[in-house]
Order: sequence, then structure tokens, then C-alpha cells
Amino acid sequence: MQVLKKGNSMKLTFVSFAAVMSSAVALTAPTFAGDLPKTQSVRDTGKLSIANGLAYAPFEFVDTAGKPAGLDIELAEASAKALGVELDITTIPFSSQITALASGRVSIAWSTFSVTEERLKQVDFVTFLSSATVLMTTAENAGRFKSKDDLCGASIAVQTGSIADFAADKLSAECEAAGKAKIEKSIYPEQQDTIQAVSTGRAIGRFDDSTAAGYLETESKGKFVVVPGSYFPTPLGLAVAKGDKETAEMMRATLQQLMDDGTYKGIVDKYNMSTSATDKSIIITDPSQITGQ
Repeated sequence: MQVLKKGNSMKLTFVSFAAVMSSAVALTAPTFAGDLPKTQSVRDTGKLSIANGLAYAPFEFVDTAGKPAGLDIELAEASAKALGVELDITTIPFSSQITALASGRVSIAWSTFSVTEERLKQVDFVTFLSSATVLMTTAENAGRFKSKDDLCGASIAVQTGSIADFAADKLSAECEAAGKAKIEKSIYPEQQDTIQAVSTGRAIGRFDDSTAAGYLETESKGKFVVVPGSYFPTPLGLAVAKGDKETAEMMRATLQQLMDDGTYKGIVDKYNMSTSATDKSIIITDPSQITGQ
């Protein structure tokens, strides 16, 4: 069942016991809501409330039927089901979600955040994937990028505040240190804007998470391709307010249960993300916990 609420932000509420999971995703073992920790808010409201932008396929988007879909959405639905509560989604743009957490407007920002030292100053993370930054361009321009040096001087589109944004700055600094032209970075509010920038020639390429880029390559039927090279591997996860140990542990335990009972594998396999999957969800509160930077 889906309920659309009116207000300053669109909210979508889902009854967790409804038939929201794809038939391709099946539990291999039973889950017991009583075994999982719940915050007082979840117990009082009977809802798992999250913020999501619904604008970053394959993680979150609105499908042709007008319903939220994607890997993050299905994991959130499965988490609500495991907890025995409803899923409540407040749509907030990606670039505003950490601010919403800091202000107390929401307690969980469920986007696939790359865990960075800068973000850890404001929020904590609960991990469920790992990935790296890659360059995506059109098929006709792919031959231009044979090595990392070919990024220097190129016009690259990024989503503001994303790991791609930070990666562009790091790679541009490396170009300048080597006496080469810096990357011409152009910043856009959402990922679909970076795709449009490449499609219209305003940028020759775009930096993105390797998981989402691989999905777009498949969906575009070869129009967009990922060129060789990946940069700054990092864990991915949802975000909670800094120091909110109770919410973090609830989500870590729930995600771990989904990993253990097979639900998680069914979802990541459905979205061709098995190469970025992990078998352990952890809470990251400090940069020392980040590996592969």
C-alpha cells in the first residue's frame, strides 16, 4: 500500500508486509523482528523513516509506474520488513541529506554515500557496499582516455558533494603537480544532470561511482561506456547523525541479518552489484576505519 502525503517535501509511506519485494528476491531463512534492536522512535511510530533523493539509478529512482525503486529502496523495504514496521520515505535531495541529519530533521539518510573523512566530521555511516570512482564518457570519446594522464585538461561533470566531486579535486591536483593542465570540473545538483552534460557535449565525461556507472553502461546499450581506470576505493553506506549509536546499531544489525539470511544477496544480484557486495556491515565513525583511500 502506498500513501502520498502533501507538504513541503514529498513523503511516500509503504506498509512493509505488502508485496513490495521483487519475486526474484527470496528469503533463505526466517527473520525475527524481536531479535533486532529498535530505536525508541521506531518502536513508538511503527515506522522506519528514511531520507532519500529518488534520483540516482540504480540505487534510487521512480519507476515507470511512479513508484520508488532501486537497490537502496529494496534494501530499505527489506529492513523495514525485518524490523516488523512500515517504511516511510521523505524525499530530500542528496546534497541536503547530511544537513537534514545534522539538524535533526531525519535520523537516517539512506543514499549510497561514499564514506569520506570530510563527511565523517558531520555524520556516521553504516556500510553495505564498496566501490571506486570511474570515468564515464560516450562511446565515440572513449578512445581518448587511455591512462590517468588523459584526465588532465578534460572537462568532467560531477554531482555536487559526491565522492566524484572530491575525486575530481584530488586527480586535478595530481595533474597540476605533474605540470599538466587541471581538470575542468563542472558541478551539477543531481547525477542525471551530469549525464545530460555529457550527452549534450558540455562535458566530455563524468565521474561516478563504479556501481552506478556500470549500471548506466548496461542500460544505455553502449551509448555511455566506462573507460579503464578506477580511483580511491571506498566503503559505501547509509548515514546517521554523528554519535547516534542507537540508530547506527539498529541498521547495522538489520543489514547484517539481511546479509546472513540471503535477502541482501538477492537484491545486489538483481542490480548486478555482486562485485561491490560485502558480507559484513560495520559502523564507521572515524577516518581510521576507512581502508583503500
